[in-house]
Amino acid sequence: MSLLPYPLARSFLFRMDPEEAHVWTLNTLERLQHTPLMALASQPRVSDPVTLAGLTFPNRVGLAAGLDKNARCIDAWDALGFGFVEVGTVTPLGQPGNPKPRMFRIPQRQALINRLGFNNEGLEAFVANVKRSRLRQTPRAGGMLLGLNIGKNAATPIERATDDYLTALRGVYPHADYVAVNISSPNTQNLRSLQGDEALDRLLGALTQERQQLAETWGTHKPLFVKIAPDLDETQVTVIAEALKKHGMDGVIATNTTLSREAVQGLPHADEAGGLSGAPLLQASNAIIRQLRERLGKHFPIIGVGGILSGEDAIGKIHAGADVVQIYTGLIYKGPALITEVARALLKTRV
Repeated sequence: MSLLPYPLARSFLFRMDPEEAHVWTLNTLERLQHTPLMALASQPRVSDPVTLAGLTFPNRVGLAAGLDKNARCIDAWDALGFGFVEVGTVTPLGQPGNPKPRMFRIPQRQALINRLGFNNEGLEAFVANVKRSRLRQTPRAGGMLLGLNIGKNAATPIERATDDYLTALRGVYPHADYVAVNISSPNTQNLRSLQGDEALDRLLGALTQERQQLAETWGTHKPLFVKIAPDLDETQVTVIAEALKKHGMDGVIATNTTLSREAVQGLPHADEAGGLSGAPLLQASNAIIRQLRERLGKHFPIIGVGGILSGEDAIGKIHAGADVVQIYTGLIYKGPALITEVARALLKTRV
């Protein structure tokens, strides 16, 4: 159990601008992760192994992409007890993202709005950070899994988005346990159009072909997961499900943030542009998961993410059809104890 009381830390962090608090936290974790002081925050990993897409996850709780965009704190997340962590989204070239301010808390609903816009240092720096991690330098059996999440640069025209995804896939492939393809951020112009029928077909077809060549080059098959939005109707979900099966994708991540503001209307910052995450996303995310499970069948891997702030929330996502779950906003509001709470709750569902 962590020796640092998170309510005390949150009181300090919530007095800061949200993005400043985010940066401060990452800087602190990066500095501490390879020192004895990391023991103050570390906690045992709950053992609850599950095999998906040929990978053994040591437990069913992961960190969602977007929190550690540059893969700076991989070993810190490992120490906090995650079963798997997804870092990124990384784009081929570094980019600053959208103008600040671009991150807003809505504490009355345990929610966040962000319009960061894939701000990251680029593929070369990202891969260097991954390779530098102890997780990669001294791998151990049964250890935390690492997903690398890829996207396109804002300056790349949507017609050439596939080029960016292929470049990023080539760069991360040797270093990933799985690769996540982000086509659902609301903060890169036109990105969600890649979820449409023809565009998705072209993108996944190209990724499948490239993955086959990379598997031959590196002698190993790395799973591809596609991350989708919650703001989809049933017809769109059906199109995506068929495309995932057609192109041999290994799993789906449901879901990204939402553009809906129904649950936060009238509250400070509710009208800010960007994606809404946290508690208000739970039901919308679960609805997409249910539809996916119905269309994809019993055994297709689904990573459920969106609105988990308790063990009970996570159980609900498993009941909706997810195999494993990810957290992000819940970690900001509840702290590292949420990792253990969720992992223990999910372990009990096996009993």
